[in-house]
Amino acid sequence: MTVSALLTDAFDRVQQGVHALLDGIDEKALVHRPDPEANTVAWLVWHLTRVQDDHVAAAAGAAQRWTASGWEERFALPFPSDATGYGQGADEVGAVRTGAGLLLGYYDEVHAATAGFLAGLADGDLGRVVDDAWDPPVTLAVRLVSVVADDLEHVGQAAYVRGLAERAR
Repeated sequence: MTVSALLTDAFDRVQQGVHALLDGIDEKALVHRPDPEANTVAWLVWHLTRVQDDHVAAAAGAAQRWTASGWEERFALPFPSDATGYGQGADEVGAVRTGAGLLLGYYDEVHAATAGFLAGLADGDLGRVVDDAWDPPVTLAVRLVSVVADDLEHVGQAAYVRGLAERAR
């Protein structure tokens, strides 16, 4: 198995998780909060997609789908263009109130861009430094594994919140 195939499989699992999570979800479950400070399914999916879009686009030297494809305007969130959800508080979480279709549309476009980038990767590319703001500097391998891990964690969190929302009714 090539590194490209391995990473593509990992990101495909994120996509499968996002689709399973949002399949048949209603508007109430998307914005359910177990407590006033908790993250919602909508925010978690938006956030994991924004982080993947931001990080993979930067590594690929490409434009983010968020701005390049007009997703920022379609979501119409009260955030700066470069917001990914990192460091946001309860009010920002509550501002992400959108339907599953919009979330899936954006996620699937980001996934397609990610898959396109991964298709061209060779083993030797993984050691390339993509972020020298850290000590040690972040390599492409570390960045991609980090995105997969973060995405899968957020899919699991969102599935838990969905389950709580459905049990609360």
